[in-house]
Amino acid sequence: MTSSLDMLFRMCERAALLLTLLFLLTRIPRFKEIFQRENHSLFEMTVITGIFTVFAVLSSYSGIPVDGSLVNIRIVTVVSSGILFGPVVGMITGFVAGLHRYLIDIGGVTSVPCFISSAIAGVVSGLIHIRVKKSSRWIYGIATGMACETLTMVLILLMTPSLAVGWSIVSRIAFPMIAGELNVGLIVLLIQSVEGERDRIASRQAKLALDIANQTLPYFRRINSESLKKICTIIKDKIHADATAMTDTKDVLAYVGYGEERYHIGGGVVSDITKEAIRTGRITVAHFEAEHHIPGIKDILIMPLKENDEVTGTLKIYFKKAYVMTDSMQAMAIGLSQIISTLMEVSRVQEMKDAASRAELKALQTKINPHFLFNALNTIASLTRTNPAKARELIIKLSAYMRYNLELTDDRIDINKEIEQVKDYVAIEQARFGSRVNVRYDIEAEDVRIPSLILQPLVENAIKHGILKSKAPGLVTISAKDLGDRIRIAVTDTGPGIDRKVIDDVYKDQMSEKKIGLYNVHQRVRLIYGKGLVIRRLSPGTEIYFDIGKAG
Repeated sequence: MTSSLDMLFRMCERAALLLTLLFLLTRIPRFKEIFQRENHSLFEMTVITGIFTVFAVLSSYSGIPVDGSLVNIRIVTVVSSGILFGPVVGMITGFVAGLHRYLIDIGGVTSVPCFISSAIAGVVSGLIHIRVKKSSRWIYGIATGMACETLTMVLILLMTPSLAVGWSIVSRIAFPMIAGELNVGLIVLLIQSVEGERDRIASRQAKLALDIANQTLPYFRRINSESLKKICTIIKDKIHADATAMTDTKDVLAYVGYGEERYHIGGGVVSDITKEAIRTGRITVAHFEAEHHIPGIKDILIMPLKENDEVTGTLKIYFKKAYVMTDSMQAMAIGLSQIISTLMEVSRVQEMKDAASRAELKALQTKINPHFLFNALNTIASLTRTNPAKARELIIKLSAYMRYNLELTDDRIDINKEIEQVKDYVAIEQARFGSRVNVRYDIEAEDVRIPSLILQPLVENAIKHGILKSKAPGLVTISAKDLGDRIRIAVTDTGPGIDRKVIDDVYKDQMSEKKIGLYNVHQRVRLIYGKGLVIRRLSPGTEIYFDIGKAG
């Protein structure tokens, strides 16, 4: 038994050597990527098969001779290869290793049994790879290895001319050979840990892609050369690339990093591989590719950016070292390019939406402008005979009012400037209706900026449909209150109160074309701030207000 234990320890030493060699291979990036992949190319399968076949053949030479047999880890190697990489690798490794064992000892008492068990081990382990879930393969591997070694022992007893000779061999080698198959589990778990590392890396790379998307998102709100340069800088720094670039289908839009001083932004796309990526829409990886502007670059990843399934440009990542572009990094970069494509498409849609909003705002403004012009002119005409000085004053007020309207933009203006325009309007209305129209200005928040021509229609509504509905003098209050996190702009009147149906019509977008003033302001406020006017009937009177967030 001591002899058998000694052989088991020596087998474990050889298995430890195999484990060490496999571990070192997993530290080499190229081999690590191969071990991490689910699917392999023909070249990769050839490399894997060659590695395990060499290990299996060498195990025969490093075996411990016992009465014409060899105590070795050949079956350990064969079973591990099939379980980890499938039937093709397992069967080839098993057949070649078994044939080699037979050829180095033709006529030996154990050469044929070893050949048969090696070939069967390759087939069975390949089937386990196909049919058994990954988490359980190491257990099945140990069981398969032990079963194959047991088969070897049975074949030795059956095929040895003398049962006594066969039993003498089996009694000495059975225990170390069968027990040594525990090493199959260690090898399988080692390689599977590398595969698990792939999942962890993929998780980190996915998080990295989302972080990059998060940081670049603000720069997609308005795409220009500066924002694209910021985006390229973030990508370069995050993935530790030497340079990044973005192009459209014809020109370079941004370039950041190594060789930046030699890159002409706005120049045409000159690289043939970039043109090919744009033409085919396929992701391109190139090693040692000579780029016209950056001769020191060794690794290039070019990812087409698409909008509505059409290539609109590329994202390019450069490295000065060759073969640093790992599979996980490529997968991350591909996911990132898809995110960037989506963000660019959303940005383009937002630009179109903003342009449409500006056009709509302009249309709304032009509807409001001439609303009270004819009444004002009639008032001035009547004053030219009775009070020429007052008529001249009103002409100046009307001129200022109309000039303000003609110079309108969709930009927000200081509230005090808007108030001046309201005062010009109120002066004309007071000339018509005298003491019946009174206006109070309660502007507490003076630093706020509001859309132009937003207050006057509300004041007009408060006068015409509020205080003038009553025979007694009325008061309109215009206020701007600081409420901490927001500014509230309000117009309140002391009239009889707005009809509930009018409030409902405004909110339901069912306003009559004859009463568009209030509705137009509601639409503009909703377009700009996301929420329209708040309209409240008081006792008596009406309050209309909207809030402006401090952040906005």
